[in-house]
Amino acid sequence: MNDHEYIVSHMDDTLIHKSGKKIPGTSWRRDPLGPPFHTNFIWGQRFIQVSLATSITKGPCQSRSIPIGFHHCPGIKKPNKKATPEAIQLFKEQIKVVNLSAQGVLHIQNLRKELDQDGYEKKKLITSVDGGYTNKTVLRHLPHATCLIGRIRKDAKLFSLPDENILVRGRKRKYGDALPTPEKIRQSDEYPTQSIDAWAAGKVHNFKIKVIQDVKWRTVGQNQLLTLIIIKPLGYRLAKGSALLYRDPAYLISTDSEIAIADLLQFYIWRWEIEVNFRDEKTLFGCGETQVRNSLSVSSIPAFITAIYGFLHLSMLKKELNNQGVLLPKPKWDHSDEHQRPSTMEIINLFRLTIWTKLKNHFYDFVKNQNELRSMRKEADPMISSMFYCRK
Repeated sequence: MNDHEYIVSHMDDTLIHKSGKKIPGTSWRRDPLGPPFHTNFIWGQRFIQVSLATSITKGPCQSRSIPIGFHHCPGIKKPNKKATPEAIQLFKEQIKVVNLSAQGVLHIQNLRKELDQDGYEKKKLITSVDGGYTNKTVLRHLPHATCLIGRIRKDAKLFSLPDENILVRGRKRKYGDALPTPEKIRQSDEYPTQSIDAWAAGKVHNFKIKVIQDVKWRTVGQNQLLTLIIIKPLGYRLAKGSALLYRDPAYLISTDSEIAIADLLQFYIWRWEIEVNFRDEKTLFGCGETQVRNSLSVSSIPAFITAIYGFLHLSMLKKELNNQGVLLPKPKWDHSDEHQRPSTMEIINLFRLTIWTKLKNHFYDFVKNQNELRSMRKEADPMISSMFYCRK
């Protein structure tokens, strides 16, 4: 929203399964849904998606991510053993350009440039990523007025600021003493714990975190100050009265120390919405199911389907801002919270209803017949009305 202080975006990559071995841009990729004890491979295409987070209110609240980019990122075929040294050297140079980290930072730079051209150069861009993009390729090439929030390894080697009061011979020190690993900091009682409220999983939760300011990481460079955020595992119960279980801890770093920790935590939790986008785009909209072989079609059609998905949610967001986001009444079997944001299937059903109301020969006759057969409920046809409550 334009009146918010920051512009929050999310970036992640996904794989689209394919069966044809002659489709341009396809290759064998590691299956992210495979078990951790065995590496599986799938044949498919690789895409990077960039989404913008939208929220009606400020503070701990829910959000909806609107995709603004779905970019095809094919790999480079490795030369065979008989290739010339020039071909091998060319492959090494091209692989640095087409890898996910290089492509990801390029899309962040393009988004920052577009925001500057649209008059948002004074607003800071917050980009949340997973651990695959928390590396030197991305962190060392961030554009101006951009903050990155990403996961870091629990055994990362971090350093404090050097003590300027200690006189040493030779060059001026850039790194201070080595800090304990994020995992040891979480287990230690020497560092204070904070309690921060943030919206997650349908309601506001209280998170226990530890924050270490002004941290240096050799991977990023000596001139970049980072903020380390350690989130303790959150307890939950599968059923009332069952055993208390815990999720895994999370270790985050931020490149901006001026943003409030509560905002950074909420912005990163919102990143789950991009995973919801991937699921809806593939299962409900059939992104990647088109059987095309042209090199332009295999990249543009999934992007076009993703754009339709974004416009659908953008129209619903516009109705909510104008207090017109009235959904269909929930069926009796739906016990979900009414205060949660509408799901993609609910928006699709509302879109179907809007189309049917414009078809006088269909919908209005249906309403007329229902009124006439009000006393004969067994004879009323429930097929049409049930179409507006279907779930996939």
